[in-house]
Amino acid sequence: MNAPKRPILVFVLGPGAVGKMTVGAELAARTGLKLFHNHQTIDLVLQYFPFGSRPFGRLVTEFRRRILEEIAASHLPGAIFTYVWAFDQPGDHEEVETYASIFRDRGGSVFFAELQAPQDVRLQRNETAFRLGQKPLKRDLTESRRQLLSLDLQYQLDSGDRFSDRDDYLKLDNTNVSPAEAADIIVARFGLPTVAA
Repeated sequence: MNAPKRPILVFVLGPGAVGKMTVGAELAARTGLKLFHNHQTIDLVLQYFPFGSRPFGRLVTEFRRRILEEIAASHLPGAIFTYVWAFDQPGDHEEVETYASIFRDRGGSVFFAELQAPQDVRLQRNETAFRLGQKPLKRDLTESRRQLLSLDLQYQLDSGDRFSDRDDYLKLDNTNVSPAEAADIIVARFGLPTVAA
């Protein structure tokens, strides 16, 4: 009889345009984990409800939870989930724990890779072709820039050193680190399984 599958969830965290999706794509190519980036739900729900509205928040959270539940219960090895964690918001802590528990409750593993880069670097990355191709919301560059600056002012998007003692947490300044290099660092740090190229 086969042993039960132990699904893996890798959070790729960080402020807007730090490179979460791009690093996540490199990580997916190396591990076979499915990339689930946060705008896949945001851009869907925005077609019906405005950003920040109660229906928007409920639907985004519910879609994310259900997709992660199905991945954890499926034959898939797991997921890479990108998330902008406002570390000063208790609701964000609860949401992260909700998603993590889906995998932990099945005997799986959860890892956290937090990316950080200065605002000027992120403003440049905010306009890359890959980002704009994958995230329709970001194609209005004036509004996208305004939102990035606004979120930086409103929320604490850097964990500081609060998780520095945890084996399941990596904080990485990816200012001068390519997405491929960042993915290699994450794989090595957590001992993630890899697939053949």
